[in-house]
Amino acid sequence: MDKFPQINVFNYSLEACTMNEVVAWCLETVQQTTPKLLVTLNPEIIIQGQTNEALNNALQSADFTTPDGVGILWAARVLAKPLPERITGVDLMMNLLETGGKDLSVFFLGSKPGVAKAASEVAHERFGTTIAGEHHGYFDKEADAEEIAAIIKASGAQLLLAGLGEGQERFIHENREALGVPLMIGIGGSLDVLSGTVERTPAWTQRIGLEWAYRVGFDRKRWNRFPRLLQFMQMVKEEKNADTYSSLLWQGYQAMRSSR
Repeated sequence: MDKFPQINVFNYSLEACTMNEVVAWCLETVQQTTPKLLVTLNPEIIIQGQTNEALNNALQSADFTTPDGVGILWAARVLAKPLPERITGVDLMMNLLETGGKDLSVFFLGSKPGVAKAASEVAHERFGTTIAGEHHGYFDKEADAEEIAAIIKASGAQLLLAGLGEGQERFIHENREALGVPLMIGIGGSLDVLSGTVERTPAWTQRIGLEWAYRVGFDRKRWNRFPRLLQFMQMVKEEKNADTYSSLLWQGYQAMRSSR
C-alpha cells in the first residue's frame, strides 16, 4: 500500500495526496481485516479537539486524515506546508461509491430515521453498491453503542459511512474493534445529500471551497459555528508568528556560528 508524505497541522498529520490516491487507498484497505479510521479534518473539529480530550484522542488515532475544508488548505499554505487539494467527506463518499461499484459492501449509519435507508437505495441504484445494512443516527452513542456495533459487525460490511455529526469520530474510535469494519469514515451530513433530503450548495461554492460559509450564512442554527472559525484563524496567525520568530532565532544562531 502506498505511503504518502504527511503534513502536520496543529499536531494532526494529514496525508498529502489527491482524491484519486485516497480512493485507491480506501479500496485497498477494505480488502483487509484490521479496522481503520479515516478522518476528514476541518477547522471546527480542530477547535473542538483543543478542549475535548476524547475527541482529540480519536483524531490522533486516525489511520488516514484528509483536509476537508478550505480552511485547512489555507492554514497549510500559510504555514508553508501546502496540501495538493481539498478532499471533503461528501466528495470522497461519492467517489468511493462510484469507483467501488457492486464490489463494495457498505453500511450506512446516521441522520434521521429513513434517511440512511434512502441513501443506501440511491447508492445501489446509481452505483450498484452492495447494501450491507443501514441504521439511523438517533441512538445514544454510549448506552446503545454495543448493540449498534454488533448489528454493524454482523453485516459483514467492508465500509462504514457514519453520518453522526459531532462526536462521530469518537464513536468510531471507541468502538473500533466492536464495529469490526475494515474502513470507517465519519461523513457528517453526507447521507442527507446522497438521499436527496438536502441539496448540495451551488456549484460555484463547491469550486471555491465555501460550501460551509453558504450553509452557515443562510441557516441561523449554524451561526454559532462562526466563532470556532475565527478562533481557528487566530490559531493559524499565532502559529505563523511563532514559526517566523523561531526562524529568525535560527538564522541569528547560524549567523553567529559562521562569524566565529
